[in-house]
Amino acid sequence: MNALVATNRNFRLASRLLGLDSKLEKSLLIPFREIKVECTIPKDDGTLQSYVGFRVQHDNARGPMKGGIRYHPEVDPDEVNALAQLMTWKTAVANIPYGGAKGGIGCNPAELSVSELERLTRVFTQKIHDLIGTHTDVPAPDMGTGPQTMAWILDEYSKFHGYSPAVVTGKPIDLGGSLGRDAATGRGVLFATEALLNEHGKSVSGQRFVIQGFGNVGSWAAQLISEQGGKVVAVSDITGAIKNSKGLDIPSLLKHSKEHRGIKGFHGGDPIDPNSILVEDCDVLVPAALGGVINRESANEIKAKFIVEAANHPTDPEADEILRKKGVVILPDIYANSGGVTVSYFEWVQNIQGFMWDEEKVNNELKTYMTKGFKDVKEMCKTHECDLRMGAFTLAVNRVARATVLRGWEA
Repeated sequence: MNALVATNRNFRLASRLLGLDSKLEKSLLIPFREIKVECTIPKDDGTLQSYVGFRVQHDNARGPMKGGIRYHPEVDPDEVNALAQLMTWKTAVANIPYGGAKGGIGCNPAELSVSELERLTRVFTQKIHDLIGTHTDVPAPDMGTGPQTMAWILDEYSKFHGYSPAVVTGKPIDLGGSLGRDAATGRGVLFATEALLNEHGKSVSGQRFVIQGFGNVGSWAAQLISEQGGKVVAVSDITGAIKNSKGLDIPSLLKHSKEHRGIKGFHGGDPIDPNSILVEDCDVLVPAALGGVINRESANEIKAKFIVEAANHPTDPEADEILRKKGVVILPDIYANSGGVTVSYFEWVQNIQGFMWDEEKVNNELKTYMTKGFKDVKEMCKTHECDLRMGAFTLAVNRVARATVLRGWEA
């Protein structure tokens, strides 16, 4: 099931639980605006190349739209649409004053030089600059983009609108980026996991973790979990997978991964089939890579008691049903990985105020938001007698629906 179908399904289930009017339900589902632009740039060899850029702005009832921009060969309009909608629900669960958006360019950044990436980013910004803005739509990094991409967008946008640091988040610190942003999603995963385990009378310390994906989110989650006494017994990335039942030495693994651009060849663990990472024996499974990895087949084999969704849409609805019947507790993506967008909100606030926070304040505020978010989700679970995924979706959809009605959606 693709991401858009799965997201729409979860939305409709939440809508039924809330008893939403059918016209309001339809209104909440339809994107506010879909943008598709052609981006033609001169390559370094003098030839011209065209790329297609997208920006889907899903909803702005609760505030400016917010979401990443990804550079990937398979940027797909349906996927962008689904991720834009997920951002609407994620910002509502986190209770930050944003709506949802997502964007991307169909390209392979690995095949482009730095100067070609800069030209492509600037052309894309020129095409959409009048449709984004500090109080309209605030982009952020995603797959294949990073702080440098945001710096180029900021600079190009500012040529049209004057210096506007709050137009993007995830910027370099020297251009108004927030301390703590790099670790934010992984740190949020830690706080979410702590809240979940505490609910079940457990703590991170002593639990066995498997982390699928050792990129920014997965590596920070592994580091912070191990610092809290959690035992990370297996990890994987695009270069391979390793396990050590006694627990991997995460600081050494991080050093190896940085030096060798991947975990392959690390001597502190035994290599395993990357396809088996999801079904390794553990207490907590953290999928932190791509979507759709937990499907009907893998769900039957999963041994974890808890799944914390650090990636977007890692679990198919069919797998959800199987895991629920097995008694596996799933902490859904729209809550579990909301640490990144929450600290992006802090960055935006700092830029607007022109007053920057120290890292301790950022991390403390993040913990407050993540802890409150879990309590809010649990309240909806009790109200509607549902699991955590539907608790999060009903919480989000209810907040957006109330804002939409209060603003006068029928006017």
